[in-house]
Amino acid sequence: MACCVLQITGLIFGGVGMVGTLAATVMPQWRVSAYIDGNIVVFETIWEGLWMDCISQLGIRLQCKFYDSILALPPPLEAFRALMCIAVILSIISFLMAIVGVKYTHKTKEDPQGISIFMLAAGVAFFLTGILVLIPVSWTGGSIIRDFYDPKVPMPLKRELGAALYVGWVSTAFLIAAGAMYCSF
Repeated sequence: MACCVLQITGLIFGGVGMVGTLAATVMPQWRVSAYIDGNIVVFETIWEGLWMDCISQLGIRLQCKFYDSILALPPPLEAFRALMCIAVILSIISFLMAIVGVKYTHKTKEDPQGISIFMLAAGVAFFLTGILVLIPVSWTGGSIIRDFYDPKVPMPLKRELGAALYVGWVSTAFLIAAGAMYCSF
């Protein structure tokens, strides 16, 4: 019975991690404009994501623009895009492997070796997905914090941590937890 509860909990954690990985990948709020001057009135907010930049004017009008050229992007952004796309694909594969593993566990009890190998593969895939999400999210967070406290960076270019980074960190926690649950079989 405890095995069944652990499998279902791992499946739920993996599903939440998968959805969070997809959300963090498509959200434009990786870097958000920071207003640290004494100006209280803020007319526009700038969001920078992996795929587009957005400007929100007075919270009423939102304009987003996809990046024009893939070749004009900085190399870290290209690498982060690739890592997040691989993570999305791997999280979907991991989730499907976990579903099949849970169904296979409940339908047959003759081959425990096959079940454990399949569950281990799903666990390792979830864990690897969590690591793939953690790299670009933490790297971006670190560069934002470094630039924010750098006196050489002009005030208009300083950014704050966006919501997509927090979604990415929470997704990483869920994916690693799901991987640990499935690897424990």
